[in-house]
Amino acid sequence: MTLAADTPPKKPAPGPKRKAPRKLGAAVERPFVEAGEMVLLLGTVVRSAVLHPVGYWGEVRDQMYSLIKLCWVPMAVSTIAFGLGAPGIQGGNIFHLFGIPERLGSFFIMASVREFAPWINAMVVAGVVGTAMTADLGARRIREEIDAMEVLGIDPIRDLIVPRVIAVTIMTGLMDLVALVFGVVGGYIAGVGILGANPGAFFNSFFDNATTADIWGSVVKTTVFGLIIGVVCCYKGLHVKGGPIGVGRAVNQAVVSAFAAIWVVNYVFTTILLGLNPQMQVYK
Repeated sequence: MTLAADTPPKKPAPGPKRKAPRKLGAAVERPFVEAGEMVLLLGTVVRSAVLHPVGYWGEVRDQMYSLIKLCWVPMAVSTIAFGLGAPGIQGGNIFHLFGIPERLGSFFIMASVREFAPWINAMVVAGVVGTAMTADLGARRIREEIDAMEVLGIDPIRDLIVPRVIAVTIMTGLMDLVALVFGVVGGYIAGVGILGANPGAFFNSFFDNATTADIWGSVVKTTVFGLIIGVVCCYKGLHVKGGPIGVGRAVNQAVVSAFAAIWVVNYVFTTILLGLNPQMQVYK
């Protein structure tokens, strides 16, 4: 018979491993690390483009042509639909209650020129061209094409990233001018075609309130949006991991990150623009 004293004591059950704080810390730290690496990538792109401004313009031209071919139709449809919907019909109904539907033209300076047209233009470019760039670079990464370029002494930033970033930056800014026109067309359809405003009074109200700062501010802001889209999407494509599934994950992250950065920059840029030009907030 075995005595109880001879029985070895049971070891206490191991407690739960404390990995949750580490995972939480890594999840919080990762966006800031990626943001810093994106800024470094932007600096590398700018330095390469400025110090050696030759040899990549043919690829820039091809990328610009591809962008406008893919984006101008969805951009036109989206800007007309948004101009017709929220600021057009909904905003126009408020003016119609006071018997001044023609004043909808002045409202479109704020609604379309400053906000909706640049924002929708950037969303279309990020959703169509940004995803394509991320997928293309991600596929090259998992096929080890980029690694092979580095082994051969070819700079992938110079050959793959610089032309894409320049093309997206330039064309996003230029397409904003077209987006402004289509946005006002949507407002014209809502104000004149649906609410019965006088066409001449609608355009007089629009141009009486339009300022040079509104136009150049809209174009410059959208150009900055294009730069953000190019850098973010190229960065995500260059750092793909996990095979084809990783490419899909990178595409999703690129679009979400670009949207978030665009919203922040839009708020800051518009606030600074209105602060430096208080006359833009006076409606005639």
